[in-house]
Amino acid sequence: MDERKNALLKEIVENYVKTIKPVGSKSLCKKLKCSSATIRNEMVALENLGYIEKNHISSGRVPSELGYRYYVENLMKPKDLTGEDMLKLQQIFSNNDLQVSDTVLKCMEIISDLTNYTSVVLGKNSSDNYLKQINIIALDSNKIIAIVCTDKGIVENKQFVLPSNTDVLEIVKTSEMINKMLVGTPINKVSEKLEFEIKPIIAKRVKDYETIYNIFYDAFNDFLLHNTNIHVSGRVNLLKEPEYEEAKDIKRIASKLEDESFKEMVKSIDGNEDMKIYIGKDSNFDDNVTVIKRKYKTGGEEGTIAIIGPKRMEYERVVSLLNYMVNRLEGKNERK
Repeated sequence: MDERKNALLKEIVENYVKTIKPVGSKSLCKKLKCSSATIRNEMVALENLGYIEKNHISSGRVPSELGYRYYVENLMKPKDLTGEDMLKLQQIFSNNDLQVSDTVLKCMEIISDLTNYTSVVLGKNSSDNYLKQINIIALDSNKIIAIVCTDKGIVENKQFVLPSNTDVLEIVKTSEMINKMLVGTPINKVSEKLEFEIKPIIAKRVKDYETIYNIFYDAFNDFLLHNTNIHVSGRVNLLKEPEYEEAKDIKRIASKLEDESFKEMVKSIDGNEDMKIYIGKDSNFDDNVTVIKRKYKTGGEEGTIAIIGPKRMEYERVVSLLNYMVNRLEGKNERK
């Protein structure tokens, strides 16, 4: 991708996001200072590369999923927030009576209103649950069940089918040793402790330590997924987007938003990266949806915030809003 193709793709993405209309060569000539023939040739090249595609009802081009991805990773630049955007968020941060969790929820409600997209908060509190006990119970020669109990009385269980030739008794015995080392650990710190403190110890003592490690890791990860607080704002906003004007599309998205798979999709975005953008198929929700998520950690609390919108999303604005919110929340890079 040379400089001209980059500039052309950037214009096509940003024009389409604003106008929701396929972009033709004539509209780009003046902007890029090229002839219509040159623009058409470059468009053909971009189409051959898979970054744009032809709309079936027009001669213009629209960004492909690959094109949006390339734009996000290579062409998108930070966008300054408007004074109105910042003022609405600053009003929340200036309220010293709000708890961190309430501040996050109210800010995401505002961002949902500003963007007309759906917002999600996956809240966690590092002091909410401490491990009280984990039990490994053998069901038969190749099946076990792991039961996780916390000091708050939450109990989760997960069944595992073991690889052949696994010594079930060794797993149960080793679990008792691991249990003693983990009791009293905050649930969201267990995986870290398993990796850096416990795994090296059991690697020296237990032959099949990888299997045992994976059982514990999966059990705790499953616990976190099922016990994450989820708050959704502007759930119907997505239905207002032009992409979902037809009845069949509205019905499809509406059913997905209410389905249990929506919760599973939301939980799955709680990864380790500070910022992550899931476009189309990557969202595991809908081919015409983008999910942008951002981690936050402050005041002993941590979680993930996310915006769900169409692939034709104002990427720069959403990224800037989420970054601004997290920076203010964490007391860094405060804008005045």
